[in-house]
Amino acid sequence: MLKFTLSSASLKMRRALIAMVAAITLIAAPLASSQSASAQEMPNFERMSSDIQSQVDSRVNQARAQVEEFFGNTRDQAWNARNDVLRELQKLNPAAAKTIQPHIDNLLNVVFPGLVQEKKAEERAARDAAARANAERANAERARAQQAAQRAEADRRARNFDTGSCPADAKVCVDIDGRRTWLQDGRGTVTYVSPSMAPGRNNPTERTPRGTFTVTRKVKDEISYEFNNAPMPYAVYFTNNGHAFHMGDPAYDSAGCVRLPGGAAERYFAHLNIGDKVYIY
Repeated sequence: MLKFTLSSASLKMRRALIAMVAAITLIAAPLASSQSASAQEMPNFERMSSDIQSQVDSRVNQARAQVEEFFGNTRDQAWNARNDVLRELQKLNPAAAKTIQPHIDNLLNVVFPGLVQEKKAEERAARDAAARANAERANAERARAQQAAQRAEADRRARNFDTGSCPADAKVCVDIDGRRTWLQDGRGTVTYVSPSMAPGRNNPTERTPRGTFTVTRKVKDEISYEFNNAPMPYAVYFTNNGHAFHMGDPAYDSAGCVRLPGGAAERYFAHLNIGDKVYIY
């Protein structure tokens, strides 16, 4: 590959280099149409016939006429011109394009120092950004598909869900023995099933009461004064004796409340209103 520096290349030399590379590019098209076995190789200038040499001289003169205009280009214009030339040459003669590219790039760096490295870095950054964007789109698409599948499965389970003896007009139901609880729309359609729950302990003083109740009050940041200010977030009371649905660890039975995991407790708090029917069996 030719090596030059901006300080060592005179204007005359740079013009000659530009003309030479332009000429090589200009003659590549007719050479590409040749059907010989060597059509995909760069021509050997030392062995060119007089006819080919005449073509070179003619095209060099054409290229020289464009030199002044080339030097007036901006860095971006020069880079775009380089890409256009290589793109067209790639269509006609890929081998020629591959051989000529280093010389064109070296020349660009003489006229516009650092241009090739700068533009290639920009291209790499653009490719990386496009790859990240494609990956993000693919991940988002997978997430949407997964959510749709989960909703479909939830709908299927809701349609086939055994509501036991819970009446259609109840807004929330609790099956103590089955350790299940769910929300309804007041017309018998199940709208949400808690992934887990914990009722009261199985003793006379800590059992969760069974029967039909109504929501009496809601306290988002509730604490239990009876149990040393223990937190009871998203409390939805259904008796006047301190029984409520609230956030807690379902791995442990309660002292009478219905403990729910975090997301379920928030869902119950948002869904239930004062006066809604609560059915526990």
